[in-house]
Amino acid sequence: MASKYVVVQILLTLLSVASLSKADLYSDYYDKTCPELEKIVSETVLNASKYDPKVPARLLRMFFHDCFIRGCDASILLDSTPANKAEKGGRPNLSVRSFYVIDQAKAKLEKSCPRTVSCADILTIAARDVVVQSGGPSWEVLKGRKDGRVSKASDTRNLPAPTSNVSQLIQSFASRGLDVKDMVTLSGGHTLGFSHCSSFEARLQNFSLLHDIDPNLDSDFAQDLKKKCPATPLRDQNAGQFLDSTASVFDNDYYKRLLAGKGVFLSDQSLVGDYRTSYIVDAFAKDQSLFFKEFTASMLKLGNVGVSTNGEVRLDCRVVN
Repeated sequence: MASKYVVVQILLTLLSVASLSKADLYSDYYDKTCPELEKIVSETVLNASKYDPKVPARLLRMFFHDCFIRGCDASILLDSTPANKAEKGGRPNLSVRSFYVIDQAKAKLEKSCPRTVSCADILTIAARDVVVQSGGPSWEVLKGRKDGRVSKASDTRNLPAPTSNVSQLIQSFASRGLDVKDMVTLSGGHTLGFSHCSSFEARLQNFSLLHDIDPNLDSDFAQDLKKKCPATPLRDQNAGQFLDSTASVFDNDYYKRLLAGKGVFLSDQSLVGDYRTSYIVDAFAKDQSLFFKEFTASMLKLGNVGVSTNGEVRLDCRVVN
């Protein structure tokens, strides 16, 4: 058993090394032009999180959704205009919140070092900070991104859905230069957060011709979800379920719950039943330090997706210059 586990660790390491991104980003990019950058962002994120404990999960999700559309270019931060419905208006992003945190950090940075730091870099740093402040790993954020000028709601149709199967997830991540290991690892970001009933209630009734409830759900957990999400039009629209049992702490509980049949999303639970992903779930459930190591590597890769050096540095993250 021990030798099998060592092999899994070696395979994960090889996958990471084989797919490193080569974007021209640097950890010291702002050291001379904006030396207070990381301190300002970190303090802004921490203060917002103290006021609203939902902020960490929201900012991490915001970063994922930004990078998955046009690359990490802060296009998710742009507001819609009369002539264009931006990514914020796309259905998958209607529940993305806490844009004000990035606005606050940007306003402070414009005073400290005007016209210097891109909104894309602020969001990337903030995503790292919420992980660290929630008890997760830290890493040197590579910087030098520029902000994009295009944001279309129609593009959000390409975001992975909570109803996706493993093959669909693999294809979606691969189209962005991310491999199977990255997909399973980044799914672990669900260790922070909450989902409304609409994202998983299809698993609780009329699931298939043979099963009313998704048979991959733990039976007691399924009944608990049904109580929280009753099939009635009078249901509380804010009802839902935390994605793991320690939803404010960044840890490996998410993977342990998948093995116990307590994954909230169909897309999450499917990772256990597929040979291409199950061994990674098992490894992360057993070894939190391994998960942290791989999450760091995958976040660095995600942060390099579609990076542009031809954009702009927005003065206001909500509008193009």
